[in-house]
Amino acid sequence: MADLQLLADSLIKGDRNKVVELTKQAIEDGLSPKDILESGLIAGMNVIGKRFKANEIYVPEVLIAARAMKGGMEVLQPALAKAGVKPIATVVLGTVKGDLHDIGKNLVGMMLTGGGLRVVDIGTDAPAEKFVDAVRRENADICAMSALLTTTMPQMKTVVDAIRTAGVRAKTIIGGAPVTQSFADEIGADGYASDAASAVDVVRSMIGAA
Repeated sequence: MADLQLLADSLIKGDRNKVVELTKQAIEDGLSPKDILESGLIAGMNVIGKRFKANEIYVPEVLIAARAMKGGMEVLQPALAKAGVKPIATVVLGTVKGDLHDIGKNLVGMMLTGGGLRVVDIGTDAPAEKFVDAVRRENADICAMSALLTTTMPQMKTVVDAIRTAGVRAKTIIGGAPVTQSFADEIGADGYASDAASAVDVVRSMIGAA
């Protein structure tokens, strides 16, 4: 019988091949796709998130673990779909107009996926209308935006205002090196995360899944 703790441990170690192998084995053994996801893959990423927040590991280790998670998810996705298991929420994620930085955004996307969320990444240099269109199209619960430059931070307010004006139900969350909680309050964003691991906690609390 497949060992979901071993699956989680392999993900924490960043052993992609082992994660893929154990995910396949768990499916073949008839384990519930939901259990494989929650007790194996998400459990492992939760540990990574906690260690990252505590500065026990750094970005390279997170990226390696996220790569292992992605390998497992590619195997598990058809089984999840067949079982009717849906992600807890959909997040539209992008870097705002004028800003081409994507490492932080990508890291947030990986951590959110590892937290059981569906992520729709609209890329970098994304104008407000692109965020709004994606939120509408995907019926997203959360609109998450990143900025690494102080000069592009005002674009966040443009997006927040556009989301509100569009009348869509998505809540907004912002982050990035120069971004602060006080700036989030100032522009009327619903949430702020100081790093990728915190983003998972904030988004989950925003949708009532904390």
